[in-house]
Amino acid sequence: MKIYWTATGEVHALKGVDAVFPAGTVSAIVGPSGSGKSSLMRILAGLDRPTAGSVSVGGVDISGLSTGRLRGIRRRLVGYVYQRPSDNLVAHLTVREHLQLAARLKDVDDTGDELLDDLGLSARKDALPTTLSGGEQQRLAFAQAAIGEPVLLVADEPTAELDSANGGALLEVLVALAGRGIGVVLGTHDPQAVAVAARTLFLRHGAVQAETAESRRLSVIDAAGRICLPPEALALFTDRRAVLQLVDGTVVISPPSPQAAPAIGPETWPQAAPET
Repeated sequence: MKIYWTATGEVHALKGVDAVFPAGTVSAIVGPSGSGKSSLMRILAGLDRPTAGSVSVGGVDISGLSTGRLRGIRRRLVGYVYQRPSDNLVAHLTVREHLQLAARLKDVDDTGDELLDDLGLSARKDALPTTLSGGEQQRLAFAQAAIGEPVLLVADEPTAELDSANGGALLEVLVALAGRGIGVVLGTHDPQAVAVAARTLFLRHGAVQAETAESRRLSVIDAAGRICLPPEALALFTDRRAVLQLVDGTVVISPPSPQAAPAIGPETWPQAAPET
């Protein structure tokens, strides 16, 4: 749970979110503006603390750590990438120097050469950020975040500033980073990003409304019995009607077939008996 206090009262940014983001997996967090995506990602990255509840990263409960210990854990276990590429980089440092700085801050012996090879930046080691394309800048941001093989890498709208081609190339990089055993969590509105995610959490009003995990779909039923469907499932119900069947203890929800319900109109109304 995350509550912010404002001049007008409490704002419940997150309400009872219970989720696991596995290592070696790309996960996406989606939802409209104000749904709690940014709050959840900042808490996962150790940049903010929950008002109630706990957060564990790599088996370490980071919720109640002192500021100093949290900073150390964050440097060692977590990488965070901001939405705008320029917010992640230092203008006067070369590509190579960015990775050297990241390794020094994380106290690891890693030149980052292998990462640069994997991310297609080997030929740009001595380049400054201003000479890189937007896609290259964002790849560099992920390279420095991935130095030292963190347990978790969190990114806020990583493709928002990129065109479709560069966005697609970056997503291939994220899948490759997950292949190294890193848990990658993306806050996104980008259908391309959702498509590469093995798991997707749908947030609304600070709560998890639905969750997808490959072929499995998990959804939340509210107190009124309403269920929130993922967008790809909702698209099947073009007239917003559904057929519910209980089969051997399993509830099956499906769109009605064209023959499922006869048309209802005056011609189908009961006819009055003729007067005698």
